[in-house]
Amino acid sequence: MGLKTALPAAELGLYFLVLSGSLAYAGRGLLEASQDGAHRKAFRESVRPGWEYIGRKMDVADFEWVMWFTSFRNVIIFALSGHVLFAKLCTMVAPQLRSWMYAVYGVLAVVGTMGPWYLLLLLSHCVGLYVASLLGQPWLCLGLGLASLASFKMDPLISWQSGFVTGTFDLQEVLFHGGCGFTVLRCTSFALESCAHPDRRYSLADLLKYNFYLPFFFFGPIMTFDRFHAQVSEVEPVRPEGELWRIRAQAGLSVVAIMAVDIFFHFFYILTIPSDLKFANRLPDSALAGLAYSNLVYDWVKAAVLFGVVNTVARLDHLDPPQPPKCITALYVFGETHFDRGINDWLCKYVYDHLGGEHSAVIPELGASVATFAVTTLWLGPCDIVYLWSFLNCFGLNFELWVQKLAEHGPLAQVEARLSEQMSRRVRALCGAINFWAIIMYNLVSLNSLEFTELVARRLLLTGFPQTTLAILFVTYCGVQLVKERERTLALEEEQRQDKEKLE
Repeated sequence: MGLKTALPAAELGLYFLVLSGSLAYAGRGLLEASQDGAHRKAFRESVRPGWEYIGRKMDVADFEWVMWFTSFRNVIIFALSGHVLFAKLCTMVAPQLRSWMYAVYGVLAVVGTMGPWYLLLLLSHCVGLYVASLLGQPWLCLGLGLASLASFKMDPLISWQSGFVTGTFDLQEVLFHGGCGFTVLRCTSFALESCAHPDRRYSLADLLKYNFYLPFFFFGPIMTFDRFHAQVSEVEPVRPEGELWRIRAQAGLSVVAIMAVDIFFHFFYILTIPSDLKFANRLPDSALAGLAYSNLVYDWVKAAVLFGVVNTVARLDHLDPPQPPKCITALYVFGETHFDRGINDWLCKYVYDHLGGEHSAVIPELGASVATFAVTTLWLGPCDIVYLWSFLNCFGLNFELWVQKLAEHGPLAQVEARLSEQMSRRVRALCGAINFWAIIMYNLVSLNSLEFTELVARRLLLTGFPQTTLAILFVTYCGVQLVKERERTLALEEEQRQDKEKLE
């Protein structure tokens, strides 16, 4: 009930005013805090000179972002531009060989970046999983894939394998773990698809062409083998109408997002402030809540920019890559919470959906979610913080199902049946608001620190109770209602489109 029900325009307008005013108020508090702390000794390492002509410093706490768009910017542009150029030439001259061109260019880029011994290390894992795929046993392929992944996440094997990389540079460790981790997932996908479709007889060359596609190689996103192989094997791919315009728009949005983040970091030190707990504890409650929220929004923007750039290149190659993750602002359900849609699709296809079925039964869902987060823990690298993050998010996912089952039967279902559809939507939005902050707190543990998460929880739930707690809950409720209205509008537009297609 209430899922497709419209609320009065005046009520939605009130929600918009409350939300926009609250965000502006929290942003003002963060801006003042950033100005006050710009010259603190604790900020000296991560707040560096920025726009000198107006006296603004810049938050550089995220070294990956800084490396991508400073010292490694030209290298990234050169590598991806070369890929696009050679792909276009091959498509014009010999389109049937374009998948080979992708692989050869990717191999040369990997060798040039990480060295030939690193390439041999990856080839050994590829060959191992290819041999396992010939035996046609899915459990063996998945087990070997997880063992290969563990070898890149746990000592002493990780230390031994990292010695295969020649040279030293700032992003070496990031590229090493990214290339190795995604290689294992891609090879596991290939092996499992080979077991699922023994009649198709995929070759080792198909695996190498899949794994060494450069735009996806180091940072993803990951496409499952069946999708990639079907798309890259098209000899004369045809673009849908308006596709080039959408590609330009996506590229433009990525550039705008990069510029917006650069501007934002000159005024809001959202990554540095949480590292100084004494300073963060002096923030007003509204600014502290905004700081926690903005940390997750930044992580989403970072992923969206990375996947946006990569996806632009992939779409020029006539591929349909996984889309960027759903904005954290629109998330109020654990089942839709993920920061990498490619990894999420991989986990769902080979673990979560395989074990959980329709995800309607409590016990199978519990087993499927535990297994999924166990694999996720291995992917992220086993440590105390990752264990805690996995436990909290696994609990949140299952608790949603428990509450849903409880609401479908017994007194709660009877109570909701007596409510109007609009009131039912309001009650569900209130539950979504609580869930929204659970998602923020559970993920803040890994994205920032346990100490900062404890500070936010104590201030918002204990010392700030009831005024701060209820105020933030109401603001979040307003946001959830606006998201629901957007979802309702999109659902109606999709229904109208489908009805129009049936009539035609």
